[in-house]
Amino acid sequence: MRLIFGAFALAASVAMVAPATAQVVPSLRPAPADQNDKENLLYLDLSTGGRVTIWLRPDVAPKAVERIKMLTRQHFYDGLTFHRVIDGFMAQTGDPKGDGTGGSDLPDLPSEFNYLPHTRGAVSAARQGAAPDASPEDKKKAEDSANSQFFIVFEPTLKLDFKYTVFGRVVDGMQYVDAIQRGEPPANPSRILHAYIAADNPPPYKAEAPAPTANSALGPAVTLPGA
Repeated sequence: MRLIFGAFALAASVAMVAPATAQVVPSLRPAPADQNDKENLLYLDLSTGGRVTIWLRPDVAPKAVERIKMLTRQHFYDGLTFHRVIDGFMAQTGDPKGDGTGGSDLPDLPSEFNYLPHTRGAVSAARQGAAPDASPEDKKKAEDSANSQFFIVFEPTLKLDFKYTVFGRVVDGMQYVDAIQRGEPPANPSRILHAYIAADNPPPYKAEAPAPTANSALGPAVTLPGA
């Protein structure tokens, strides 16, 4: 108690002698993207029964958001499965092969680790893992290996903070994420029927199977830590 009281007393004395002209240092963080800006809202129409709305955050992960928007507008995600879904942890998708080893034909992305936590509804970029005894070069290579795959968090998993790039958060339709079939891989995997950027004026949700898409170039395996 003495140390705590002493700390409060010191703080009070400092406050009393602080000059009246003291100014608050402005935050160095860029302003968050407007949650109502349709250019930064991602829609995922899921086979589980509805549309999920994800608020994208280019203010903290501009490269990841740019990639997601680019691939969405190329219809890359239409028809892809949630190939790794762990109850109480996360649902992973974005692999055209459906087994965790695929990606787009675009270059891998540099890490954009930021202050956004892996709380429920967080959307984060999947990447390769690295062995605990890996060299610094190999660890850095793994950190910079995100491509097209991403995962949506079911329950807070803060051990992933500052190790994976959070680039968005579910703001509507989390019940459809909760309904995604579990498994590694699931026996009957849930799918992204269509993905849209809200600014492109997409049609209303419709529970239909998309036409097959061709995604040719495949990348290295993408993994996440265990639950």
